[in-house]
Amino acid sequence: MNPVLVEVLRGAQVESVHRGSVAVFDGDGKPVWEVGATARPVFPRSAVKAIQALPFVESGAADAYGFGQRELALACASHSGEPAHAELAAAMLEKAGLDGGALECGAHWPTNHAATVALARSGASPSALHNNCSGKHSGFLCTCRHAGLDHHGYVKAGHALQEMVRGALEEVTEAAHGEDNRGTDGCSIPTYAVPLRNLARAFARMATGHGLGPQRARAAKRLLSVCMAEAFLVSGTDRADKALMSAAPGRVFVKTGAEGVYCAALPELGLGIALKCDDGAGRAAEAMIAAVLARLVAPSDQSLAARLGGLANPVLKNWNGIEVAGLSPTAALA
Repeated sequence: MNPVLVEVLRGAQVESVHRGSVAVFDGDGKPVWEVGATARPVFPRSAVKAIQALPFVESGAADAYGFGQRELALACASHSGEPAHAELAAAMLEKAGLDGGALECGAHWPTNHAATVALARSGASPSALHNNCSGKHSGFLCTCRHAGLDHHGYVKAGHALQEMVRGALEEVTEAAHGEDNRGTDGCSIPTYAVPLRNLARAFARMATGHGLGPQRARAAKRLLSVCMAEAFLVSGTDRADKALMSAAPGRVFVKTGAEGVYCAALPELGLGIALKCDDGAGRAAEAMIAAVLARLVAPSDQSLAARLGGLANPVLKNWNGIEVAGLSPTAALA
């Protein structure tokens, strides 16, 4: 059983606990720090979007359509569906001669409350452009158009686009991605369960380029860089990913995935990180990744340590704004 990594305290009592595992590897594939069952396969879900975006860059599609760091960041995003996100996804598709109707990710209301209220007040309904994965899917569609692929059914396993994505995932993670470990993600594309330690190694390789060919190494560093520079587009207002990357600009890349997964990279240290909160709680996973980052990047920087420490120990308030509880990482993450 994995150790308890985060406790929820109400008063002086432990009200809930969250177990999990953490893997930290360097660019040479060597373990730096491991907690729990890091060899256990997990579905990374959206945490690997930067790897899934490699064909978008490597195929030449991103440059052919004149996309800059904002579009590349959105292609790696799990955004909140705010106007800036939906409008940029639409603009990307327009460059490829498409519109939101080509997206096969499905529609849902923005996850940002203000954006949902504004959309409802306007009398409009949510479209696939508001889907948190619309940027990634726009990148997929632009890749299809640039490569001359029929984009219909691009979300299905076996489609040429998904084979390109699967190939990138296999090479960077050094883990098999096949039918036996394949599931379907929330946005309808294939997702593959791989060991947590492979995900940590993958993001160390994304940060350092070690073990990757020159073209892939350049694309990887480019994608991580734009995500760090455009943290709002990768996530949204009041989102943990934005707060974490803004706490240490240019030094920390993080990306959340569903069901309590986080992947991260520390380019200056050449490290990759992957963690899983066993019960899938996002609030606990956010505290876990903040605690891990504080341990790795902030020991000699008191200001950064304070910023990350606040994110690792969030306070919970009731509807009257009274502080009633809080999350606290355990000694396993200290």
